[in-house]
Amino acid sequence: MQWQQRLVALLIACYPLAEVGASPASASAFMRLAVVTEQGSILVDEAVAADGRWCIQWEHSVEHFTVLDCYRNAEGVMQLERSHQPDFAAGLGHIVGRGEQVSDGEGGYWINAINEPVANNRYVLRVGSPAVNHRVVWPGGEHSSVSLSEHAAGQRVTIQLIASHASPRK
Repeated sequence: MQWQQRLVALLIACYPLAEVGASPASASAFMRLAVVTEQGSILVDEAVAADGRWCIQWEHSVEHFTVLDCYRNAEGVMQLERSHQPDFAAGLGHIVGRGEQVSDGEGGYWINAINEPVANNRYVLRVGSPAVNHRVVWPGGEHSSVSLSEHAAGQRVTIQLIASHASPRK
C-alpha cells in the first residue's frame, strides 16, 4: 500500500494540469502552448486563451503538399480539432467515425469535428527536415509562426498545453 501512495504522489507532482482546486474551465484561461526539445530548449512558449487555436503545419515528404493538424484549448484540454489534407497520399486519409470529411473547394479536404483529447495534454513529434518544415502556426495570427525544423530537425520535441504557472517539461 505504501508504494501505491508514493506512486500517486509522484504522479501528482510530475503531471500538474491546473492549480489545486481550480476547475478545468477556470484553468483554460491561463494555459500556454510549449514546444520543448529533449535537451530542454524551449522553442515555443505562448499563451493560449480559452478556446484558443493553433496548428502544426508541414510539407508532406512524399507528395510535397501542405498538411495541417489543428488543435484547440478546450477548457484546459488539448484537443485535436481538425485536419487539412490536399490529397489521400501516403499515410493520410479519413477514418470513418473520426470527424467529418468535407471538401476544401480546391481538390483537398478538411476533417472537421475530430475533437479528440490529446493524452496528458502533450505528445512527442520527431521534427522533419527543413524540406518538411514542421512549424507551429496560429490561424488567428495572434503569434508569429515558429519553424520547428529550423531549430530541431531530426529531434524529438514535446508539444504540450500546460497551466501558465507550470514550467514546460521535456
